[in-house]
Amino acid sequence: MTADHYFSAEPSTPVQPREVQFAVAGREYTLTSASGVFSASRLDPGTSVLLRKADLPAPATSGALLDLGCGFGPISCVLATVAPAATVWAVDVNERARELTAGNAARLGVADRVRVTDPERVPADLGFAQIWSNPPIRVGKDELHQLLLRWLPRLAPDGVAWLVVARHLGGDSLHRWLVEQGWQVGRHASQKGFRVLRVTR
Repeated sequence: MTADHYFSAEPSTPVQPREVQFAVAGREYTLTSASGVFSASRLDPGTSVLLRKADLPAPATSGALLDLGCGFGPISCVLATVAPAATVWAVDVNERARELTAGNAARLGVADRVRVTDPERVPADLGFAQIWSNPPIRVGKDELHQLLLRWLPRLAPDGVAWLVVARHLGGDSLHRWLVEQGWQVGRHASQKGFRVLRVTR
């Protein structure tokens, strides 16, 4: 047994690569995942709902898009594929997750538009046209709130953030908390016990 979590900075579990296949917007994706990262053996159900129910960027979308907590990179890879004029910032504290995301972006031929980094290396003055996240609920409510308080203010004035949260893990209470913080929040979709929240200024 190990104490590793998907939010561990440097997982100590041995790397066990595996292929993860899924389809979004009519395109098939095959990405490499590995032990020690979030949802290592499959596309997480919440991420799946997010990518199918939220409004994916239009092909002409430009500027910077943020994948907050990128894991092995499914959101980053989809965003970079559907929005070839945008730059995707793939952010994760987990070093192994970042390595996998970089490899998957290269595999898809979008590495030149996917900036994979840890949170501390994102330029302080960079704003985002869109923020996408299946946030790490299990880090605890206080840490989750701090995470969102750090990144949501970097949303462009006309930007949109898409979040997916399981209802039984506090999706509705997070919705209320975001409203209390002054954000405009709509429940864009509900499926398989997940809430897809659309967050704007």
